[in-house]
Amino acid sequence: MKAEKVIVEKVKGRRLHRQTGAGLIEILITLFILAVGLLGVAALQFTGSFANKDAISRTQAEMVAAQVAERLRAAARPATVGDGMVVNNAYFSSNNYNFSTLSCAGSSNPYYGCCLTRPAGVPNCEGQSCNEAQMAVYDGWALSCSAVQTNPQTKVLVSCADNNTADIYSCSAGSRVQVLLTWPVSSSGNQTYTLNSRCNPTTGDSNACVFKDITL
Repeated sequence: MKAEKVIVEKVKGRRLHRQTGAGLIEILITLFILAVGLLGVAALQFTGSFANKDAISRTQAEMVAAQVAERLRAAARPATVGDGMVVNNAYFSSNNYNFSTLSCAGSSNPYYGCCLTRPAGVPNCEGQSCNEAQMAVYDGWALSCSAVQTNPQTKVLVSCADNNTADIYSCSAGSRVQVLLTWPVSSSGNQTYTLNSRCNPTTGDSNACVFKDITL
């Protein structure tokens, strides 16, 4: 019995002597915890990149909407029909925004394709005098360039709730002018958006927007 006890104690002693440092199981657990933490950081950065893109798009859209309002007020003149101010009808033509009639519109980044050099279809209203219609074309191009400077998918829409469709103006004196800038929503799997119906008039649209209502 004594001999057996001594052998067991020696075996235990040898086992305790060899148990030094971290074991394989401890290392695997540490690596698992580290991997989970790194995945969490990566997911946070991924989600943050979408939020940051939307924030930049919204800030730029706010600035451009204010620029549109300033350009319209600068171009306004007294109406010949009714009391108030009006602008040339060309300011409400969709053809004058978003490079829709310019060949550079097919570029993957319209800012570089349409804005760094004035396209031939846009009148030179900086170096020479322009009439009202030409100024509207120039302003539409310049405002569209500002809109796509940070997000190439941003669209500009200037429309009017005309209160007198019988006169010659697309936007009669005293009518409400609507300035709308839209861009596709950037989302990740963990983000949900409540879409504004004004930004998404067509079923299936998924846009964020900035809008301003003004009267000249």
